[in-house]
Amino acid sequence: MKIWVPMDSAAKALGADTVAEAIGAEAARRGLEIELVRNGTRGMIWLEPLVEIDRGEGRQAYGPIGAADVPALLDGALESLGPVEDIPFFARQTRLTFARCGVIDPLNLADYEAHGGLTGLRRAAAMSGAEIVKEVTDSGLRGRGGAGFPTGIKWNTVLEAEAPQKYIVCNADEGDSGTFADRMIMEGDPFTLIEGMAIAGLGVGATRGYVYLRSEYPDAIKVMNAAVQIARQKGVLGSDVLGSGRAFDMEIRVGAGAYVCGEETSLLNSLEGKRGVVRAKPPLPALEGFLGRPTVVNNVISLATVPVIFEKGAQHYADFGLGRSRGTVTLQIAGNVARGGLFETAFGITLGEVVNDLGGGTASGRPVKAVQVGGPLGAYLPVAKFDAPLGYEELDAEGGLLGHAGLVVFDDSADMLGMARFAMEFCAIESCGKCTPCRIGAVRGVETIDRIAQGDADAMPLLADLCETMKDGSLCALGGFTPLPVMSAVTHFPDDFATTKEAAE
Repeated sequence: MKIWVPMDSAAKALGADTVAEAIGAEAARRGLEIELVRNGTRGMIWLEPLVEIDRGEGRQAYGPIGAADVPALLDGALESLGPVEDIPFFARQTRLTFARCGVIDPLNLADYEAHGGLTGLRRAAAMSGAEIVKEVTDSGLRGRGGAGFPTGIKWNTVLEAEAPQKYIVCNADEGDSGTFADRMIMEGDPFTLIEGMAIAGLGVGATRGYVYLRSEYPDAIKVMNAAVQIARQKGVLGSDVLGSGRAFDMEIRVGAGAYVCGEETSLLNSLEGKRGVVRAKPPLPALEGFLGRPTVVNNVISLATVPVIFEKGAQHYADFGLGRSRGTVTLQIAGNVARGGLFETAFGITLGEVVNDLGGGTASGRPVKAVQVGGPLGAYLPVAKFDAPLGYEELDAEGGLLGHAGLVVFDDSADMLGMARFAMEFCAIESCGKCTPCRIGAVRGVETIDRIAQGDADAMPLLADLCETMKDGSLCALGGFTPLPVMSAVTHFPDDFATTKEAAE
């Protein structure tokens, strides 16, 4: 009998380690031979710990499971959820990037290969750099970290740059609220990130790579370090990648917890051992990046998606999506929501479908008031915007920001003035201090919102003017996008900004 218990951080936080220990102890007490596999999560967090058992008739899911449920679980007395693939939330997904996550043992390279792993790298190893870059360009893949910049254009810039050394840098500093896709893939399918980085290296002529991983992810750090070591031992990394005669090696670097280091130039400074402050652009990192050399800086999900593009072909990937948003989007549903988790689907699903249909509305049972899409710098969108399709340009047209595709749901008890204040305070705390609009503007923003809360109606135009200055004058997206949550709250929820004087009248 084979049993899978997730080792994902979210599952562990909900008691997965205790369940695994209880299964091992109970099986030993009964003299029952089992094979216990610690897999990644399938992404349905409300069902965690989600245990799967194969008694010879395929994997059957049970969840959420507690240690007290283990005897009944092993007796077969608990009602099964059926195969995970049949659970409605999961069955509606198009799993490309996350196809193996929760299915395989994350650190078993043979298991990874048995489920299609390394197929893409083997194909890429037989291609020229220009052919590799063209494949990525033709797929329509765009940066999944937030900016949505076409990946192929960035790779081609690095490919054509003349330099004695080039680098691949993976931005794994996943600091946005309500986001966890990067962590899930690193903990549940680390080899796909390694494979994607190796393909990128072969494509642009880079022989070194770095994963800049946030210190708040100790499990991901452990898994990624182990996976890199295994990949090196098995010839996936090193001086002769899969016998191709081409070199690519990589290592894991851990950040110190600054949100601004999710911005690529701050990240590069930190990676070089400098203070994590934003660099002026140009020069672009693609031309003068890590240590002044041409550098590809991509997000985890962007790089982890590359293997499936090379396994199935650029056209297969490009056939999914909407408009200029090709392929799949990895939605992270969080906040006050009944069914939170990761949902991978083609671009084009509407905001309302995600929140009400997939997410099941609020966990509190109260009406949905707002959804913040794209992390702490994303807009607060009201129910009136729920027909908006999720795509980069489509959401932008509605005054929103797709970003890293995290969605945080709020019910009607949320105070949007308080949320706007939080956005300004967050920016003030996390600013690197390099530019005045961000460093000073966010502090003044908190003060101005406090004046509004105390009944100063004259402060409203001042807030709008301040946001305009921050948007136009900030050096990076931290100061430049902070006005988005602030002004969207003002625009869509004006009643929450009614001054005490107005309210009294």
